Amino acid sequence: MERHTETRRLQWALAISSVYFFAELIAGFLTNSLALLSDAGHMLSDMGALGLSLFAFRMARRPATIHRTYGYHRIEILAALFNDLTLWLIVGIIFAAAYSRLSHPPEIEGYGMTIVAILGLAVNLVAAAILHGGHRDNLNLRGAFVHVMSDALGSVGAIIAGIVMLTTGWYLADPLISILIGVLILFSSWSLVKDSLSVLMQTVPKGIQLEDVRRTIEAVDGVSAVHDLHIWAVTSDIFTLSAHAVVANGGDFHLVLNGIEDTLREQFNIEHTTIQLETESREDKEFKAF
Repeated sequence: MERHTETRRLQWALAISSVYFFAELIAGFLTNSLALLSDAGHMLSDMGALGLSLFAFRMARRPATIHRTYGYHRIEILAALFNDLTLWLIVGIIFAAAYSRLSHPPEIEGYGMTIVAILGLAVNLVAAAILHGGHRDNLNLRGAFVHVMSDALGSVGAIIAGIVMLTTGWYLADPLISILIGVLILFSSWSLVKDSLSVLMQTVPKGIQLEDVRRTIEAVDGVSAVHDLHIWAVTSDIFTLSAHAVVANGGDFHLVLNGIEDTLREQFNIEHTTIQLETESREDKEFKAF
């Protein structure tokens, strides 16, 4: 049900962005505004990002196979990373275009540019409002949300540039503000790249401390020690754990295992666990042999 809600959010945001992209592109050419054209390019990337996120959600629903035993959940992480890297590519294009205009800024129709940028900001805020709420816990949806919010930032920049040019006639404001917006986009998107890479590198999920999990397992009745503990995320909200738990001699393996699984599910939202139970006597023998 959760994925269905996220899919509907993306569909609505994609429809709104698609309609406005063409209007902004035409207006950018008519007004000769780099800020507006770069914002239209950013809107196009939003459409691609939203479409890719939709595709990733649909693929993630496919069942696991004998070759892909975890299913297709990781596609969501790859989509989030790809979306963020395309933002960096767009920023590079904006920087190159702005640099060529710094020495000879062209005349721009500031009034039309400002009106279209205001409408663009409204569209992006509506799309962001649709995506808001599901972006915190899911990197795929968060990647789409960052795209839309970065585009809203571009619209703000275009509005500011338009107002400056209308009031002062200083056309250099267009490329300078475009560069500033590009820097802000790079800064805001870095955390998403870092989080996506952390999942791909099977880092311990954010918000979970390995030692806290170890102490919690060792507090379960019948468990005397834990070793070879590993925790990673398959995707944003699916955590996996594997560990060796040492059971006190005479302990009930079934009760211990149920206790560990229930505790991990309730306290850390870890549903997928692989626990190898060992007796203290076996640990002693392995230690002596070593």
